[in-house]
Amino acid sequence: MRETPRAEPPQPRPHRAVAHTPGASCSGTPHRSDGRPPHTPRGVRRSDPLGRPGTTPPVPGRPALFSALVALVVVTWQVLVHGPLARLDERVSRAVVDTVPRPLSELAADLGNMTVALPVLACATAYAVWRGRRLAALYAVLAMAAVPLLVIPLKEWTARPGPLEPWAHGYYPSGHTATAMVAYFGAAFLVSNRLLPVAAVLTAVTGTGLILRGFHWPLDVLASLALCLPLLRWPVLATRYGHRDRAGGARG
Repeated sequence: MRETPRAEPPQPRPHRAVAHTPGASCSGTPHRSDGRPPHTPRGVRRSDPLGRPGTTPPVPGRPALFSALVALVVVTWQVLVHGPLARLDERVSRAVVDTVPRPLSELAADLGNMTVALPVLACATAYAVWRGRRLAALYAVLAMAAVPLLVIPLKEWTARPGPLEPWAHGYYPSGHTATAMVAYFGAAFLVSNRLLPVAAVLTAVTGTGLILRGFHWPLDVLASLALCLPLLRWPVLATRYGHRDRAGGARG
């Protein structure tokens, strides 16, 4: 009678990746079977603007930029033809104007004044230059310089009257909102990503104050946000590439 052959014990296959280093305690050290380092080793992560380990600032992607452009075109068209969206905008504005004390809404709106926002960006720019991020600082300054070049022609073209001053024209889009957004977000990108929520709050408070005080229609503020989103891409990309250059130099 022929004996049944014993089953051979499984042999390790060289082409399979091993999850842990043999003989290591606990979970071991993850590694690749071919000896190459993992895709995102901790040692080469890009640091934030202050040099701490982390990631670079988020950059507005193409879908976000395209959506902002579409929103700007639609809103501008509605303002020019005084369409349903513009009429709804006017009804909303009349319902909310002066629902808070004027000194409070004026204080919030003043955050978009150049005398308030520009010194913040100037201090952040000086800090970025001191830290060696001259390209990012230059792009932040160029983004702020582009604000009047974009806002003033739109004001002249649309000639929209104000909520409390129907005899005056040139309220669309809001220059104060654009100034606040570019200044505060630009300063946050140059100093630390942790300041981005602060920049968002300051921009939102500025736009809300302008609407509640009756200095601007809600669509004026919305158009400025959509207009300035592409401008913020410049300092963010410059910061990202600056981090890559410094990381490459450190590894070299």
